[in-house]
Amino acid sequence: MSGGALGTLWRSRGGRCGLVLLALLALAAALVTLMPASDAGGAQWAGASLEHWFGTNRLGQDILARALEGMATAFRVGGLVTLGAVALGAALGALGGWRPHSLPDEVLQWVMGVLDSIPVYLFAAALAFALGGGEAAIIAAMVLSFWTSTARLVRAEVARLRGRDFVLSARAIGLPAPLILGRHLLPNTAHILLVQATLTFVAAIKTEVILSFLGIGAVHGVSWGLMLAESTQDVLAGHFGNFLAASGMLFLLLLGLNLVADALQDAFDLREASR
Repeated sequence: MSGGALGTLWRSRGGRCGLVLLALLALAAALVTLMPASDAGGAQWAGASLEHWFGTNRLGQDILARALEGMATAFRVGGLVTLGAVALGAALGALGGWRPHSLPDEVLQWVMGVLDSIPVYLFAAALAFALGGGEAAIIAAMVLSFWTSTARLVRAEVARLRGRDFVLSARAIGLPAPLILGRHLLPNTAHILLVQATLTFVAAIKTEVILSFLGIGAVHGVSWGLMLAESTQDVLAGHFGNFLAASGMLFLLLLGLNLVADALQDAFDLREASR
């Protein structure tokens, strides 16, 4: 994120709160690699204590340690999905906006229309299942599911900007289309890409939790979805540690991301309105 975007966020009270919250959660996710793994080492379903803040699960694993590992999974999956989906959407949207109503653009719009007509969670779940499940499969499935919204916005912005004087001047001096797109047009969609990145991150985390809860996502690692799936039995036995830890950290992470997304959206809307 550029210094200008950080400055924009920091001037907003909500943006400051979101940045601080995300920084603390990211630090916790980074430090989890230095902590002992959440292997069984305690009593089954031990209560909360100074040693185990949220108690232990049915295998004697520390619930807080597992929740922090789940946060690391959320940041990893969310980050990779965001990079892939935003990059793919920006590239395809720019190509479509550069030649609007051409055959490639018509094909692109048809593909986006078909994908948008399918419920996102159902499409991602079907793709992840078809790819064999696991973390790599759900990342690929979400990238293929989430790129369309970015592509639509970038296409519209590039189509709007392609007639501006700075683009016409670049074409007049003979700059090739890829150079014009990469040097002049895509940088002018940075405000769209930043907002889309935060929204995609939120969607990726929620989808990862849902798919892992259904048994399609993370298999070997730790996920909040797996913890919530385990908690369905724990709650019946009167133990709420898994549910509270996973849902509480999920809430905090999504809260921080939504605060940042709202602050960016408000700032860029005001900037566009002032032009």
